[in-house]
Amino acid sequence: MSVSTRASLQDAEHIIETARAMADAARAETLPRFRTALGVDNKRDGVDGAGFDPVTEADREAEVAMRAVLEERRPQDGVHGEELGRAEGMSGLTWVIDPVDGTRAFLIGAPVWGTLIAAVAEDGPLFGIIDQPWTGERWEGGLGHANLASPHGTADLGVRGTRALDGALLCTTFPEVGTEAERAAFVRVAERARLVRYGMDCYAYGLLAAGHVDLVIEAGLHAYDICAPIAVVEAAGGIVTNWEGGPAHAGGRAVAAATAELHAAALDLLRG
Repeated sequence: MSVSTRASLQDAEHIIETARAMADAARAETLPRFRTALGVDNKRDGVDGAGFDPVTEADREAEVAMRAVLEERRPQDGVHGEELGRAEGMSGLTWVIDPVDGTRAFLIGAPVWGTLIAAVAEDGPLFGIIDQPWTGERWEGGLGHANLASPHGTADLGVRGTRALDGALLCTTFPEVGTEAERAAFVRVAERARLVRYGMDCYAYGLLAAGHVDLVIEAGLHAYDICAPIAVVEAAGGIVTNWEGGPAHAGGRAVAAATAELHAAALDLLRG
C-alpha cells in the first residue's frame, strides 16, 4: 500500500520502531552535552554577517546518530535534516528531522528544546515524535498512536476544548514572530487571547497536544521544525495549517489550534 495514503500495518510498526530508535540515539548524544560548557558556532558567519543562528556539537552528532539508525533500518527511505541536508530515497517516505529544535534554549539550559522526528509521505506526516530528553518526555502521534510517555507514566494525548479566543492560552517562540507584517498579524491574535507565553520552541506543540495550551502560532519555519509537531497535534485531535488554512508541512507560517472554532478565529485575525 502506498505511503502517500496509509502505511501497511507491518510497515507502520517498523516506522514507529525506527522513530523510537532514532529518538533514543539522539538522546544519547544530546543529554550528556546539555547544561555543559559547550562550544557554539553561528551559521550566519560568512553568509551575511547578521543575526545569530547557533549550532553545536550536540546538533551535529545527534543528527549523525539518527541517520545511522536510518541507514541500518530503512536505507530505502529519504532523509531531510537541519544540519546535514537532504538525501533522496526510493520508497516515497522521507524522514524529516531536527536533532535539537530550540538550540538557543539548549544553550541557556532551558528544557524546552527537543528532538523532532517525522516520517513524511508526499501528502504530509504519517508519524511524529517530539522528544525532550532532560525531562524524559516523549510525545508520539500518528499511525494509531497519540500518547505521552514520561517518568510519571504514559498518558493518552488530547487537546483542550477551548473555542473562544478570550479563553485561549497562546504560545510562540520569538516575540517578533517573523516579518513586521507577520508580527502585526500575531499581535491581533495575542491581544484577544487570555494568556501569551514566549520562548517555547517545540515544547509548545507538546503542551497543546497534551491539553495544556490552546494555540501555537509561528512564522519562518522549515519543514524540519513543523512536520513532527503536525503529526503529534493532529493525532491528539488538534488542527495545524499554514496561515491561509492550507498544508503546513513544507514550513513557512503555521497555526496549531485545539479546536476548529479557535483555528477559524485565529485565521481570521492572521489574515487581517
